[in-house]
Amino acid sequence: MKDIQQTYKAFRVEEINGEFISSVSELETPTVNDDELLIKVHYSSLNYKDALSATGNKGVTKEYPHTPGIDAVGVVEQSKSEDFSTGEKVIVTSYDLGMNTNGGFAEYIKVPSSWAVRLPQNMTMKTAMLIGTAGLTAGMSVLRLTELVKPKDGKIAVSGATGGVGSLAISILSHLGYEVVAITGKASEKDFLLSLGASEILLRSDIKNFKNRPLLRPLFAGAVDTVGGVILENIIKSTSPLGVVTCCGNVASPKMELTVFPFILRGVSLIGIDSQNYPMEYRKKVWELLASDWEIDQNAMAHTEISLEGIAEKVALMLEGKLKGRTIIKLAE
Repeated sequence: MKDIQQTYKAFRVEEINGEFISSVSELETPTVNDDELLIKVHYSSLNYKDALSATGNKGVTKEYPHTPGIDAVGVVEQSKSEDFSTGEKVIVTSYDLGMNTNGGFAEYIKVPSSWAVRLPQNMTMKTAMLIGTAGLTAGMSVLRLTELVKPKDGKIAVSGATGGVGSLAISILSHLGYEVVAITGKASEKDFLLSLGASEILLRSDIKNFKNRPLLRPLFAGAVDTVGGVILENIIKSTSPLGVVTCCGNVASPKMELTVFPFILRGVSLIGIDSQNYPMEYRKKVWELLASDWEIDQNAMAHTEISLEGIAEKVALMLEGKLKGRTIIKLAE
């Protein structure tokens, strides 16, 4: 059995007198139990949920001290599972990682083997974290959408277009030959969205101000919605007969005011996407597609690479809405 180092470094958040303090700490390497893996993390990535966990949001993380990081990729150092062997490269995203289970902002993670996916052979570990949970969610949305809607059927709307899920969905859909309408509140990002493959830009203010009717003029054959609220309402009302809309976020609002007319009179389908607990068979399929037929142009993906010591600064910027592109945390060569 391989010798495992006794301690490791982690970005740790502690609750002290009602305040949440972060630091890079030295922790004891955990013991692996049956059906668990000990993974030496090579890369992680910063997501909005991580920023919330790092600042004491009890809706994300209930107990502290805690190590955030909902994404991780690395090498199996110790396995007590028949499904994985020492030395295999694996991806772990979502489930409870980084929420109430110590996450990827650390040199080691201990997780149930059922959470791990083998890294596709033609994908690097860094690329896996450039994609991360955002790319997995985008991929799940595209997979469900493309099962029923083809490029010839018409335009596909993508809301929250400059965000992680939205921008990656645009890249994948345009690569597959779909005509994509990018919905954004940032008019200044037009060139960026066009570079991703969007063929048309629709401002968030315009779609929010569509007329308040049970049905609207059909504009889209389908959509990937990442924001919810009025924008999702108006996308559904503007979807063509037998169109498909996927939804995976509610940053605008979790509520909608709709009649059943889009679903009954036009046969529109609304499909929810929850990447946190999505079935493993779909996860494996999406990761393989992201490594092959859906390969994303990394040159179009703005990113910054940092160490554990740089996380606190990036968390603050993310919560202020000042962080652009992906932030990758490098933990090992």
